[in-house]
Amino acid sequence: MKHFDVIIVGAGLAGLQCARLLARNGLGVLLVDRKPTLDQSIHTTGIFVRRTLQDFDLPDECLGPPVRHVTLYSPARRTLELTSPHDEFRIGRMPQLYQRMLENCMRHGVTWMPATRYASHDTAKGKLIVQLDGKTGAQSISTRYLVGADGANSRVARDLRLDTNSEWIVGVEDVFHDVPLQGPPRLHCFVDPKLAPGYLAWVAHDGHEAHIGVGGYPSMFDPTAALDTFRASLHDLIDLRESKHVERRGGRIPVGGILRRLCNQHGLLIGDAAGAVSPLTAGGLDPCMRLSTLAARIIVEFLRTGDPNVLDVYSGNLFRARFTSRLWMRHLIATIREPALLELACATVRLPLFKWFARQVFFGHGSFPDVETRLVAQPLARPLEC
Repeated sequence: MKHFDVIIVGAGLAGLQCARLLARNGLGVLLVDRKPTLDQSIHTTGIFVRRTLQDFDLPDECLGPPVRHVTLYSPARRTLELTSPHDEFRIGRMPQLYQRMLENCMRHGVTWMPATRYASHDTAKGKLIVQLDGKTGAQSISTRYLVGADGANSRVARDLRLDTNSEWIVGVEDVFHDVPLQGPPRLHCFVDPKLAPGYLAWVAHDGHEAHIGVGGYPSMFDPTAALDTFRASLHDLIDLRESKHVERRGGRIPVGGILRRLCNQHGLLIGDAAGAVSPLTAGGLDPCMRLSTLAARIIVEFLRTGDPNVLDVYSGNLFRARFTSRLWMRHLIATIREPALLELACATVRLPLFKWFARQVFFGHGSFPDVETRLVAQPLARPLEC
């Protein structure tokens, strides 16, 4: 039977980041994903914020031009313009980025197993026996630790008896190339409870790619129909007549906040499986990178020392405490369904104090979670080799 120190289920951004760091620190890592290639079935727009771009070494050629401008639209399409003096966002070219990160993982010794599904696991003599279904059939592989990076509806979380997501929105978007850009790269955000109940519709256009999408609570709308309606309403904003439709993306986005019970002595959760998405904005790439980096530190220390107290640092309660206000705002947004009330709220945002708050939401330099300065209550024995 093959053996690895760590098996990571899911090769999205979270799984790739964690796998690379673990391998660089001398652990034997198996990375599995149900997809045969990582450029298929992408679920994210791929918007990276300034803090992520500053703190993580992402390849420049896998990122679009910087975005400094945001336009907010009320249900009646009244606008509020926000401009930052900094390069606030860049849209990732996610197929290329995933492939580059995978190549980096493999250079550091990660074993890659595509087209493979996690089935279950058992314990035997202090080790986990993980059952996988792949191209060559079912196989059993032993490991010291199991990482669930398998999305919002994580099967690994259930089998590890950790917490699971119970609240999410559904997003769907179309990606286009060759769309004329009027003015600078811009993120357009539309508040409209008919098109996107409980969340937003958006156009993210950096001059190279244009992403047009809607998101909302699945019980309140038909995402595909809403997207078609939204696209048809944009003829005065964006010209798609000569554009090339590249792909349609979609998936669940957990918005209930980071889960409380994220780990035990058999495994832990990262990325969407951990609920590591901002409850308010549903931005997930920055928390994904930060939580995955912390997870790698915890795993390295735990496997080196065998001390279960190391796992106490990886606590969802610590993360949630910092985002109480965003969780309350998420609940408020979920209950407001009348366009007139949202129109009034959008008018209020134009006032100086509330406009400042809107700027903080889009351009604030905080992070989620702020791993190094706030959440690590006790120092770990050895630094992580990044």
